[in-house]
Amino acid sequence: MSDVEISVDSEVDITDVVCPVTFVKALAALEELKAGQVLSIRMNGGEPVQNVPRSVKDDGHQILKLIPNEDGTYSLFVRKID
Repeated sequence: MSDVEISVDSEVDITDVVCPVTFVKALAALEELKAGQVLSIRMNGGEPVQNVPRSVKDDGHQILKLIPNEDGTYSLFVRKID
């Protein structure tokens, strides 16, 4: 993907929970948004970075970008699709 700036409407940090609660918290945050809005999800590597993007996509939302952060976490940018 290009380095175009993504306008984020909301953020959720799920670094303090483990799977499957990671997806549950991400989904709850997405439910608060309107269609077309973008959620930034901060998560740990390992299971969350493998499972959350797949689960969000399987739930019908659009994955925009997944980037590693300097602290070892990842940021996933998701557009809500209704």
